[in-house]
Amino acid sequence: MGSFIARRLLSIVPVIFGVSVVIFLLVQLTPGDSATALLGPQATEEAKQELRQALGLDRPLPIQYGAWLKRTLSGDFGTSIATQIPVTDLVLPRFVNTLILTSSALLLAMIIGYSIGLFAALRAHSAFDRSTMSLSLLAGSAPEFWLGLMLVLLFAIKLKWLPVSGMEDMAGDGGPLDLLKHLILPAITAALGPAAIITRIVRASLIDTLRRPHVRVARAKGIKRASLLRRHVILNALPSITTITGLQLGYLMGGTLLTEVVFAWPGLGSLLYDSITARDIPVLQATTLLIAFTFVIANIVVDVINAVLDPRLREA
Repeated sequence: MGSFIARRLLSIVPVIFGVSVVIFLLVQLTPGDSATALLGPQATEEAKQELRQALGLDRPLPIQYGAWLKRTLSGDFGTSIATQIPVTDLVLPRFVNTLILTSSALLLAMIIGYSIGLFAALRAHSAFDRSTMSLSLLAGSAPEFWLGLMLVLLFAIKLKWLPVSGMEDMAGDGGPLDLLKHLILPAITAALGPAAIITRIVRASLIDTLRRPHVRVARAKGIKRASLLRRHVILNALPSITTITGLQLGYLMGGTLLTEVVFAWPGLGSLLYDSITARDIPVLQATTLLIAFTFVIANIVVDVINAVLDPRLREA
């Protein structure tokens, strides 16, 4: 098991290197100019050129990438062009806020997806199964920003049960209860899409396992239904379920942009949006790299869990 974990950790190096190259090139090749974004369209070309030289943006791309990679490996992501604040000081607090939102959304998606998927599999082709699969298809297809706006309209504006945006009341004392109230709507918005996917995968995996010969033999032997589900069905279906759940964490890390913008949640998504608008290259690079790194780590954790569940995967 130790060698398996070591191999998976070593696989991070080429993946992160490739991701860093792609991120750097995509950011550099996007339309727009940082000097123009900072100085405004009325600035003279001489002033823009001086700013490009000061920021090192006039150097060839390979040299810029080498300098950026060297700083990044040492933990220095540079300074924000727009705010002149160290990028680390901007990104890390926002990363914690995003983790709060994504972990809450993933937990909610797992509760919804596992429970509905299990009951739908046990009642395959019933009215409950057909209705829940139709609802999951709608939830998975609905735009995230539209879901957020509808929830705000209903629960914040019409019913006035929950706050509209932010992480805490400006006039309040904060605290866990205040955070929970602000977390409910964005967590539900972010969780509905992954919950729909998890529901359908759980249902399909359990139905497939229920049809396997060893389950039929166990059922013919008279094993109780609860024991049959626990030992022969759910346990065998867990690897595929675990894999899709881990992928949803990566999706949530990169897909909360619209949710955070709609609810003014101060996380990586809203920071990424602001950095794109201001063409703040250091913040944009650090944010996207951190999201990619989190996605890679989530996949490795899923692989380790699957290797624990199925020892055959350790030699793959």
